[in-house]
Amino acid sequence: MQIINGKALAATLTEQIKNQVQAVVLQGKRKPCLAVVLIEGDSASAIYVANKQKACEKALIDSISIYKPASITQADLETIIQNLNNDKNVDGILVQLPLPRHIDKDKIINLINPAKDVDGFCTQNTGKLFENYKTNDMLFNSLSPCTPKGCIYCLLNAFEREGLSTDGKFLGGKSVCILGSSNIVGRPLANMCITLGATVSVCNSTTKNISFYTKNADIIIAAVGRAELVNGDMLKSGAIVIDVGINRVEGSNKIVGDVNFESISEVASYATPVPGGVGPLTIAFLLQNTLFAYLKTLH
Repeated sequence: MQIINGKALAATLTEQIKNQVQAVVLQGKRKPCLAVVLIEGDSASAIYVANKQKACEKALIDSISIYKPASITQADLETIIQNLNNDKNVDGILVQLPLPRHIDKDKIINLINPAKDVDGFCTQNTGKLFENYKTNDMLFNSLSPCTPKGCIYCLLNAFEREGLSTDGKFLGGKSVCILGSSNIVGRPLANMCITLGATVSVCNSTTKNISFYTKNADIIIAAVGRAELVNGDMLKSGAIVIDVGINRVEGSNKIVGDVNFESISEVASYATPVPGGVGPLTIAFLLQNTLFAYLKTLH
């Protein structure tokens, strides 16, 4: 089994973004700017935001972090979003999820200007997932969700290493099984794979006999948040496995994915590790989305 090194891919992508930013700045333009809104209450979210800030620095993207208490009102959060929408020096807006229960998450997400929605979660941007994008346009010239983009980029890497075509519908003829149907990963990813020609099955918590679907899939993408759910017995020989899961082992600091990496090593052809797989690419594509949003303002 060959490993798809998401950390290395993300570093290369971040360097490319940095070079693009440098080229624009040398023309006398300002840097791109990402604004992140974090409501206190989730310790993991604070770590994610810190990682995003570090990534912005590497890519020469300015970042603004707005920290607010969990007691913030809906109206006050809406005012923050509106002010960022109206700020011509802010290109991307990200509201870190999850939000407190008293906040209407969907209303907040859809309040973000679609042209600044670098998470790709608002209704207008999710609707665009049904457009017939080519691979390159989907990844680099659209504001679509970052984790699904990271998954597609991993598949792209595997196909390129096999010397296979990655233009247009490069998943044509392939069977893809997605474990998880969230609005953040599973559903947008399913649309992307369909656009790229795949035959897609999406499993959720009520699916019976999940192995029936995984054993018939050329590609399995696990995004359910259940530690090491997928094992080698659930795969057909030569399958590509993309692991989106991030699960902390109880009583330790160890992080594992939704896939038992050791178990699949003798069966899969390619797989992403956890950590160091899709996670770094999620952040890299957040930077890419910010760059895309910024470049659109220069036209």
